[in-house]
Amino acid sequence: MIDLHRLRLLREVHGRGTVHGAARALGYSPSAISQQLAVLEREAGTRLLERVGRNVRLTAAGEVLVRHASVLLEGVEAAEAELAAVAAGRVAGVVRIASFQSAFIRVVAPAIRRLAGTHPEIRVEASELEVEQAAPALRLQQLDVMVGDEYDGQPRAVHADLRREQLLREQIRIVLPADHPEATAERVPLVNLRELAWAACQPGTGHREMTVRVCRELGGFEPDVRYSSDDFLILLELVRTTGAVALLPDLVIGAGGERASGAKQVRHEPGIAVRRPAEGEVARGVFLLTRRTRTPAVAAVADALTAAARPAPPEPTP
Repeated sequence: MIDLHRLRLLREVHGRGTVHGAARALGYSPSAISQQLAVLEREAGTRLLERVGRNVRLTAAGEVLVRHASVLLEGVEAAEAELAAVAAGRVAGVVRIASFQSAFIRVVAPAIRRLAGTHPEIRVEASELEVEQAAPALRLQQLDVMVGDEYDGQPRAVHADLRREQLLREQIRIVLPADHPEATAERVPLVNLRELAWAACQPGTGHREMTVRVCRELGGFEPDVRYSSDDFLILLELVRTTGAVALLPDLVIGAGGERASGAKQVRHEPGIAVRRPAEGEVARGVFLLTRRTRTPAVAAVADALTAAARPAPPEPTP
């Protein structure tokens, strides 16, 4: 009989590429992982892993087991969720969510509040995590739901085993000091900002790539990215206090984006101006990812996130 716990370890090692990587992710020692995998090989009656330099890779038999492990583990997860629901008489269970910062504030937090009223038996555990880390964790069943972003011209990887739904689409706007001469215009030519210092997320992130690409393609210059932070609120403060400029999405600056009907309202922050690029529109999509098979609790959380991403109804005119 093959042990499901050891199957999960095998899949984790496959996903991480090393025993040490799997050990760090799961909170085990590398020796404990190796011992459990040795037992799994005895249960299977064949080699499952082979060493390649400092990494390991699956043998043909290991690939067969990992492929079936995903199906088996998803089945166990669904069974546990349904048992919890039957025991409670309603939709119940633990759902683990990951999201990037601005969607966490504007979408995930309101959804959690909504769920507390509609599905009090669902325990939501939420953490801030970028797509690059969250998507692998979702596939390895360390997460159940993730909210990610995708800038125009920078498509994310497509995973056949994951289900994707669009939550909203938002504009990317120029955020510049309120006293800059260009702040008086409704649309600002990017090329006129080429001499300013720029603020963007860390190298290797989608936001940094977008900032550099947009300045090159639309403005025809290489931005002087002098300030780096993956915290968008820090980027806003850098614009306000240092005179830098940044490209930031609606969720960060409080604009309505394309979720809303009618006029788009932009929150006015002291010390900054929010304008559109004169050379063309720049946008990003915000999407929801789950595994293909959704438990009732995961489906309820996905519905709450979708509802939270919808625009608020317009206020009645006096």
